[in-house]
Amino acid sequence: MIVQTQCTIFKKNLLSGLENFATGTTQVYKIALYTANASLNADTLVYTTSDEVVGTGYITGGEVLTPIPPDSSGSTAYVSFNNVSWLSSNFLCRGALIYNSTTNAAVAVLDFGSDKTASGTFTITFPTATATTAVIRYS
Repeated sequence: MIVQTQCTIFKKNLLSGLENFATGTTQVYKIALYTANASLNADTLVYTTSDEVVGTGYITGGEVLTPIPPDSSGSTAYVSFNNVSWLSSNFLCRGALIYNSTTNAAVAVLDFGSDKTASGTFTITFPTATATTAVIRYS
């Protein structure tokens, strides 16, 4: 089962200074796609290949994400990412794991709500980077 959430290990790593989304960081973030059989939730610790998508146009480990520099508004700090696409794709997926590929630590789980069929270009459109819509927010 895939449960959309921020991973607990990510919150711990933030408080330990192990995550960095700032421009010029050496941290590399990726997004990997998963089938409906995957078990991803708040307890997910690291990137895993278990039940990761296999198909044309998809490479194990997923795609590199480009963070939009962190910002804040009022009492909320937030970060989001530029949209990411898989070209010439042919696969089925149900959700995704955002993870720090430098450490393999899990960041967040995305549940697409239903199986999505990729045929051609498959794009994940991230929400606008604002205090009320960014994919990662703390207040």
